[in-house]
Amino acid sequence: MDKVRVCVDVMGGDEEPSVVMAGIEAALAADADLTVVAVGPQDIVEAFAKKHERVEPLVAPDVITMEDDPIQAVMHKRKSSVVIGCRAVKKGTADAFFSAGATGAITAAATAYVTPFKYESEGTRRPIRPCLTSALPNRQGGLTVLCDMGANPDVEVEDLVRFAQMGATYAKVVCGISNPRVGLLSNGSEDTKGSHFTKECFLHMGKSVPGFAGNCEGTDLTSGNFDVVATDGFAGNVALKATEGAAKLLMSELKGVLMGSLGGKIAALLVRGGLKELKAKLSGDAKGGAILLGLRGVVLIGHGATSVEAIKNGTLASAYAVREGLVDKLASSMENIVR
Repeated sequence: MDKVRVCVDVMGGDEEPSVVMAGIEAALAADADLTVVAVGPQDIVEAFAKKHERVEPLVAPDVITMEDDPIQAVMHKRKSSVVIGCRAVKKGTADAFFSAGATGAITAAATAYVTPFKYESEGTRRPIRPCLTSALPNRQGGLTVLCDMGANPDVEVEDLVRFAQMGATYAKVVCGISNPRVGLLSNGSEDTKGSHFTKECFLHMGKSVPGFAGNCEGTDLTSGNFDVVATDGFAGNVALKATEGAAKLLMSELKGVLMGSLGGKIAALLVRGGLKELKAKLSGDAKGGAILLGLRGVVLIGHGATSVEAIKNGTLASAYAVREGLVDKLASSMENIVR
């Protein structure tokens, strides 16, 4: 296993830094070739590094909070853990950056400092749009990759084509799906469905996206009929939040049914192990977070309400993406990319 250095933001997330550090310790225990660069306030990261041979401190006195305006915070808090962590990837002192901090700020910092790939168009080099991507559990026991999950509310047709291309590569490299079936999120599965924009995307994706299988619906985020669902960040975020809300409702209603009678309570005891597995599967902790595809480095964003398990898995997932050469494979999946 190749040695990898992952920079982890100890100030990221809603929990105390102790939760993040416990997650880092769990990741180090699981991966003997992993080194963690802990970025955060001096007193926290230096004390933590002294206790661990494979932890290096990276001092960042400033913190970007969930209340900060993402763009303004990245511009003015240049000594924040998010900015310094992204700069570490840019400089090559870390192979990847993982944070459970504010998604908008991490996306802005990663775009500014890690920088997206550029493509050649009419003699001009332009940056591509990074795509926020993760995999959701589906009803067939596998995973469905969703891209974009919220990084780009407004996109062009060529952006969505790249999202689909990168999502397919992510499905191959990270999820182990050899020939991913790619769907375009629309208001119906028929080829004629969709807005003017999605109809144009349909035509271009059919020509440029290997494995393109046509339009899909919101239910296909979890049906297992598609391995990748591509959409703009606005629709993708709405669909994701609706799916998460439905999962929470299901768990709440199930708990109410089981706790509502003596027979239900007895049944709950009998299936307690299965319920814990179901809750863990729906929580997203197993994946650790969502990755920004299209950057010249690995940047993974964890959920704000994070846990020790999520920090561990997010750190390990970052290392895995580096070892598998995900960034180079993503660049190869798109046309006219400037290396």
